[in-house]
Amino acid sequence: MDNYRINKNYAKALFLLSAETGAQERVAADMRLVNDVFIENRELHIIFSNPVIKQSKKVAIVEDLFGERVSPLSKLFLAFVVRKNRAVNMRGISSMFLDMYRESRGVVLADLATSYAVDDDVLAMVGELVGHASGKNVEVNAHVDPRIIGGFVVKFDNKMYDTRIRTMIADLRKQFSANEYESKL
Repeated sequence: MDNYRINKNYAKALFLLSAETGAQERVAADMRLVNDVFIENRELHIIFSNPVIKQSKKVAIVEDLFGERVSPLSKLFLAFVVRKNRAVNMRGISSMFLDMYRESRGVVLADLATSYAVDDDVLAMVGELVGHASGKNVEVNAHVDPRIIGGFVVKFDNKMYDTRIRTMIADLRKQFSANEYESKL
């Protein structure tokens, strides 16, 4: 089974279980925490993909990282994932769960990339504009991309708005190369 299917099946199981127990809000917050921890710590992926490290050690690592910070349901689920030798898929599972949760709530995730950190007013404005364009509630994920000289990029619902200076220059090049020079002589 490929990783996408594994992630989807485990995330769907957790999603349905959390819906059945009425703990979706809390589990969604837990999965955000798990996803953030795995994004920030590449070493965790290396540890969990290492077959030499025993399952009991991996369960202990999960317990130490998330034991007091997540709900009992999430804690049991994370331990279950490790025991089924799927700890390497933890980030994908949490990300897939969050996608399912957003979809069930009618929320779209907008990814904003800028050349510098933006404040809450800009995030609110981007959220409002994306909400108007998509007709959904918006969750904005902003990050700094040092490759951007100026402008920004917003991605949501398989759409992308690109206002980077690099893109504008490339568009100008295309326009100038398409126009033939007309001599006035």
